[in-house]
Amino acid sequence: MTPAKARELRDADGHRPRPGMFMPQPGTRKHRVLRFDAKYPDDAAAAQTLLAGLPEMVVEAGPLSGNPAHTLSLWYELSEYTFDGIASALVKQGFHLDNAWHARFMRVVIAFAEETQLRNMYGPQRLIKKSQDIYSKAWDHHLHGDHDDTPPDLRQDK
Repeated sequence: MTPAKARELRDADGHRPRPGMFMPQPGTRKHRVLRFDAKYPDDAAAAQTLLAGLPEMVVEAGPLSGNPAHTLSLWYELSEYTFDGIASALVKQGFHLDNAWHARFMRVVIAFAEETQLRNMYGPQRLIKKSQDIYSKAWDHHLHGDHDDTPPDLRQDK
């Protein structure tokens, strides 16, 4: 199947990724959808008010499809916030997040992806061009199998 045919089949029924589905997002600006428990209808509005006061955070009522009354769309910079940190802070404040298996699974996947991206952003960079020098210097200090402690002037046959 060609990519063009696959796109044609995908778009035949108007199927597009739903807002809020986990999609890889390159860069450090993230868009996430936070889902709240439907048993507590006021949580989403109260959390929106609370999160809107944070610097570098854009918060809107839920996505276009689904149930916008119980979801929030968040845009934030990964260097400032993480999805797991936001969710944990809201739970500590007494908010009730959606605990369906899909919502919990997506929170874990997003937390793993963001943690990995942060570790890669702030971790030490490998010096690829210098790696050969490092190994050769380490090998110079290593005792080789053919190491001879005899002084060089005594090794020559006379």
